Amino acid sequence: MSKIKILVVDDEESLTRMLKLNLEETGQFEVRTENEGSNTLAAAHEFKPNLILLDIMMPDMIGSEVAEKLLEDKKLKDIKIIFLTALISKQEAETSDGKISGRSFIAKPVSIDDIIESIEKELGNT
Repeated sequence: MSKIKILVVDDEESLTRMLKLNLEETGQFEVRTENEGSNTLAAAHEFKPNLILLDIMMPDMIGSEVAEKLLEDKKLKDIKIIFLTALISKQEAETSDGKISGRSFIAKPVSIDDIIESIEKELGNT
């Protein structure tokens, strides 16, 4: 069985490193990390992920801009995206059904169990 390819995009290198290690440790995922939003499209073209975990607040390019550029690209438009954000609390996430503008999101700080559950839900593997 092939592994699910996840691209993690967040300016916090410690977070991307932790997510990569923990997701790959399950044996279910192949993970690539990117710490600059502006490099996301090139990374997605090269890696061809099934899903992108995308931080909303990054210094060079905000997550919604990255998501918009992904949607505009014919080869990338169908990649699932889950936003990561510290702007919304876990309680707010629960009351909004975990969606921002129709896209799934996870409130930081995140647990690996929450991430895996969200990935499986988004990809229909539950």
